[in-house]
Amino acid sequence: MDIARVDQIIDKYEAEPSSLIQVLLEIQAENNWLPAEALERISEKLQVPLARIQHIATFYKAFSLVPKGRHRIHICMGTACHVRGATRILDTVQELTGIQPGETDLELKFSLETVNCLGCCALGPVMEIDGETHGKMTTAGIEDVLKSYE
Repeated sequence: MDIARVDQIIDKYEAEPSSLIQVLLEIQAENNWLPAEALERISEKLQVPLARIQHIATFYKAFSLVPKGRHRIHICMGTACHVRGATRILDTVQELTGIQPGETDLELKFSLETVNCLGCCALGPVMEIDGETHGKMTTAGIEDVLKSYE
């Protein structure tokens, strides 16, 4: 990430230490992760110890210290989805993308995660990509859904 852009984001919040989480969220939104050089610059400009920033960045699941894909895939593994074939959906997504839950592909296109519930049990099995719900998924339909995120 461009350090000048980090400075712009920090300046937008008037370099207030109390704006740390907002600054982190904005950088995360632009990059899909929090690069080490950005954290160091935040520490310097907000005068917040780097250890505190790293603690916050590792505590909240919204933040990532490793690169993430442009598209985030979430496969629901909750009870309703599980009994309707969520495991087969997950297996097919893994086969098509070449990644396991918690991983990102080398092109930084997709990151894959499993979740316990997406709150739409009647649509199971459910796959969510970038917040868009794809319900009543079948293994045959996954490839077309993934292609729509090219």
